Formats: sequence, C-alpha cells, structure tokens
Amino acid sequence: MILRDVRLLSGDEEFEDAAIRVDPDAGTITAVGDAERRADEPVVSLPGRTVLPGLVDAHVHFSLSGERSVEEVVGLSDPELTLVEARNARETLEAGVTGVRAMGASDVDVHVRDAIERGDVPGPRTVANCRSITITGGHGHHLGREIDGPADARKAVREQVKRGAEFIKFMTTGGVTTPGTDPGAVALTDAELDALVDEAHARGVHTATHAHGAAGVKAAVAAGVDTVEHGTFLDDEAIDLMLAEDVTLVPTLSAPYRITRNAAGATTESARKTEQVYEQHIESFRMAAEAGVRIAGGTDAGTPFNFHGANASEMQFMAEYGLGARDAIRAMTETAAEVVGLDGSGTLDPGTHADLLVVAGNPLDDLTVLNDPEAVLKGGDLVAGSLADGEWEGREETDGRTADVTSAARR
Repeated sequence: MILRDVRLLSGDEEFEDAAIRVDPDAGTITAVGDAERRADEPVVSLPGRTVLPGLVDAHVHFSLSGERSVEEVVGLSDPELTLVEARNARETLEAGVTGVRAMGASDVDVHVRDAIERGDVPGPRTVANCRSITITGGHGHHLGREIDGPADARKAVREQVKRGAEFIKFMTTGGVTTPGTDPGAVALTDAELDALVDEAHARGVHTATHAHGAAGVKAAVAAGVDTVEHGTFLDDEAIDLMLAEDVTLVPTLSAPYRITRNAAGATTESARKTEQVYEQHIESFRMAAEAGVRIAGGTDAGTPFNFHGANASEMQFMAEYGLGARDAIRAMTETAAEVVGLDGSGTLDPGTHADLLVVAGNPLDDLTVLNDPEAVLKGGDLVAGSLADGEWEGREETDGRTADVTSAARR
C-alpha cells in the first residue's frame, strides 16, 4: 500500500509531496520519499497531511487512570487491574502512541504486554516492568516492591526479571503523590543504588529511576542508571554528570501541569507539593535542554488528572520550554524508542515497523494537530483516527476495484 501526496517527517528529514509504501503483511515500511505503484497495489492520496512515526511514550502507568489518588486503585484485584490496563492501552494506541514503556504496577504490565503482542487486545508496542522498587514506606510502595538493604535490592531485581520485566525502575527520592514522602530527599542508600543498577545490568535489562531532587539524581547517575524520570530540581552539577555519563532525561512535564490545573480536585498534599515544584521543574528542564542532555518524551500518563490519550501534549510542553517543535517530536519518536529499547520504532526508515501517524497540516507549525490524528497505523493496519471510521479520503481504485485499505482486525 502506498500513501502519497503527503509530507513525510522523521528526525531531521522532511519530504514534501512524497510517498511512503508499507507492506501490511510484513508490517513494515518498504519505501520512503518515492514509490512506484505496483500491479493491484492500493494507493491512497492524502494531500495536505503529514505522515510521521507513531509516537513513543517513555513513561506511562497503565494501572492508573488519572485518579486523584493512587489509593483508589490499591484495592483492585489483579483481574480488575488487568481490565483497566487493557482499556488504557487501547486509548493510548488510538491517540497515536504506538510504543510505550509501562512503568509497573503489581505484576500486571507484563501480561498486558504479552496480550498486545499476541493480538488479543489492542495497544501500543510495550516495554514492561513488574513492580517499581522502593524503600519500605517509600514513594509508590502501594503497588511496588519494598526493599531494605543492598541484598534485598538484588533479590528484588531478580524477582522482577524472573516475572518478565524488561527494565528495572526504582525510586531514588520521595514523590509528589505518595503521602509522607519528600520529593527532594534521597531515599535509597548508595549501597542500595549500586546493587540495583549492577544487578539489573548483569541481568541484561536497563534501569530507570524516579528522582526529583538533584542529590538523588546525582546519586543514581553515579550508580550507573540509564534514565532519570522527572529531574525536577536539577542543578549544574547534576546536569554535567548526566552529560558525562550519557544519561537520558524523561521530564514528564505533563504530570505537574495536570495537577496544577486541577488543584481543587487534587489531594491537599499533592496540590501543595506540586505548587512547590512546578516552576522549578520547568526551569530544570530548560537548563537540561540548553545544556544538551538527551531528552526522551514521557508523560507519566495515569497520574492525577493526567489521562491516557492526551500524550501528545507533552511535545507542546517540551517545545515551549526549550526544545523547539522538531526536537520535541524527535524526543517522543526516535529518541524515546531508542532509549526504551523499541527496536524498529520511532522512524520512517525502510525495514522498520509501519507504525504511522497521519495528521492534518504541518506539526512543525502547530504541534496541536498531533492531539487529533486523522489516522493511526500499527504494523501497516489502520487502527484508529477519524479516517478509520469511514473511508480514506481520496483513495484510488486498483484495476477498477476500490482498494480496501482498512484492517478487519484492530490490533
């Protein structure tokens, strides 16, 4: 199948009035920029649209659905939580996000990931964790794995990998949404951090840390962590260390924004903490972006009022506070895919997954067009978008027959 008369946007490359060929059987892109029509091949003309890679969100919580407090989820059984995650995965895919890193809750994420891979439920390609690792009573303890000491830290990593975790997430500092924890304070000891990272890397999986305060960021980076989530109170020393060790920042700017805009409905503690950190979070991101820290887009979707399906707005925040439109798109496509280990995603290169987003106009001029995709393709199948509800506009006939380019199976 060929999509033609479109703008193609991927990384630094941009083609006007171009074409892209996908092989729905193999689920891959086979030609970019120009494609000569073959016999009986469906050709869809989409003038005025831009085709770009499906979005990749490096930080989502399928177990959460924007509730004001995680306590509303703690009482759910695993079957109930699985249904919640399946719903949130579908909503994420329909919004144009074709790849995610799911940050863990109980041990459900890995099963939802496997169901998506089998085609049993619709959802994005998923890199999954099991339980986030935290100190006893620490941030995220409700659905996490609590540890005490480096030996217990190693055991916790081994447990997660045994259950199918593809990365290890741990909480170096306290958090905004867990009562009684301090976002700026370091929670894990250096010995625990060293054990977590060393054991994860020995098991062949990467590491991600929740870290707000600069001291926590520096401790985690010194231990060898691969990605820092949030980075709310970065200082020059933390940024220099991240650059020196080639550590990626996943800023999750959407999370505090949603709480501040819904402060009346948030818990008193969450609203208070967010008010204290919001402006500093933006400034820390700006400092990191200006210094050249690698940025991967992640929303923290599922946290209070941060609903699944609104993922694309993260690019608007990143562009506004220091990256610019093109770099913001790259952060939430190519860079995020590379960082989380979604090989074959995030670009329009031949041979990669035919995970595509079709939007009206040019997102480099107006990033908000990404909030309402006209078509979402995963593996070459049309799975969502306004054009998926009816016929593709401007599609051509093939040898006198109308080409059916919609997929019977939405996966």
